[in-house]
Amino acid sequence: MPIRTASEYIQSLRGRNMKVYLFGELVKEPVDHPMIRPSINAVAETYDLAEKESEVATAKSSITGLQVNRFLHIAESADDLVNQNKMQRKLGQLTGTCFQRCVGMDALNSLYSVTFEIDEKFKTDYHKRLVEFIKMIQKENFVIGGAMTDPKGDRSKAPHEQEDPDVFLRVVEKNDKGIFVTGAKAHQTGCINSHWIIVMPTMRLQEKDKDYAIVGAMPADAPGISYIYGRQSCDTRSMEEGDIDSGNSKFAGQEALMIFDRVFIPWDKVFMFGEYEFAAMLVERFTCYHRRSYVCKTGLGDVLIGAAAAIADYNGVPNVSHIKDKLIEMTHLNETIYASGIASSFQAHKTKSGVWINDDMLANVTKHNVTRFPYEIGRLAQDIAGGLVVTLPSEKDLRNPITGPILKKYLKGRKGVDVEDRFRILRLIENMTLGRNAVGYLTESMHGAGSPQAQRINIARQMQLGYKKKLAKNLANVKENSESEPEQSDYFQRVFKMRK
Repeated sequence: MPIRTASEYIQSLRGRNMKVYLFGELVKEPVDHPMIRPSINAVAETYDLAEKESEVATAKSSITGLQVNRFLHIAESADDLVNQNKMQRKLGQLTGTCFQRCVGMDALNSLYSVTFEIDEKFKTDYHKRLVEFIKMIQKENFVIGGAMTDPKGDRSKAPHEQEDPDVFLRVVEKNDKGIFVTGAKAHQTGCINSHWIIVMPTMRLQEKDKDYAIVGAMPADAPGISYIYGRQSCDTRSMEEGDIDSGNSKFAGQEALMIFDRVFIPWDKVFMFGEYEFAAMLVERFTCYHRRSYVCKTGLGDVLIGAAAAIADYNGVPNVSHIKDKLIEMTHLNETIYASGIASSFQAHKTKSGVWINDDMLANVTKHNVTRFPYEIGRLAQDIAGGLVVTLPSEKDLRNPITGPILKKYLKGRKGVDVEDRFRILRLIENMTLGRNAVGYLTESMHGAGSPQAQRINIARQMQLGYKKKLAKNLANVKENSESEPEQSDYFQRVFKMRK
């Protein structure tokens, strides 16, 4: 039976016999581990939203004819892409963390067009295989994890030049049934909480890198896969008694290092095999989708702005001018991220395959804003919260019969505010700006989908300075007999394309 509800999703993760290492030990059942469970809850919320607000979190698929989870939908219009962003912001508001499904969604959509164009050139049948895979996952309502980032080793060397060839995932054997891959994928968001993993190349490849030009899907519990769980700041607080000190006791993100030791992928789940010429296209299209997916951070920003406003109220200063001005600035920065992401989706175009892809220039602008603005929003939240955000005593001290009354006496804020409520909001701000969910709000905002320089390179490619210089010279009445400069981008063609 297909998965329908959050509880059915959680149940579907049990008994998979996965090799998950945490604190140097093999985890018996990840679903029941107190440090892992909050990340599972965050994914479960994507099922819950689909049940409660189907218009937001589901879409009608022309592939299966079913109403499917929007994370599994292939975008059939610009509106589909805009609605993805709206869903992402909503889930950010509901969880205050990374809900871990955007990579899989963006991988499916980018592969839909890339496999179509590989087939067009090489007469392969990757696109047909992918469509059959999509039919299966839409019918079963599975979670798809995307695995793109290799450890990379020596960054100055190509994959085939590395001292250890396994620092990039590669094909080590093939037979009439399929292929075997060995290597690793780093920083893998939600991988343990996924049902299927899609592996993809991480960079432009050369002919000598053909063994690394591999895209394929495998169950997350396939033989040969092991996971080493990533640490997060303050993560062990989720293993302590009580629910205050964790800041957000229900939801968290997840990252792990995935190790592949001769993992088998059958031919019907292989969607690229040696077509190194298309690795760059796949990476560029994936990052185009994924960089505007960082609109999700505006949902987290909404939560943090709310927490800052709440603590200002608890402190008795909600109407002080500089506090109000800081909340305005936080909102301005948050909405700027949202505006560029929605604009990227709205200014989408249709590819040869029929899938729609968002605007690349504005996607890079979105992600570049995300590498900066959440840090400033976080700084302002800490400014408003005050020093207690990092010096607050523990929940056990609050519950202690000796120290509790003392804390309630001296850490009281405005009259009528429960001291425990003040504790909770301060811990939430700590959680999002310094603690466990700062991973998803800050550092992931910096490095996820490419670090800042990657966006600047893409923005530079599309600046169309020749065109802009002509505009300036025309208005300045500069008479210059210069040859026109070639442009690398058709950005302004998209800007001025009239919508019908």
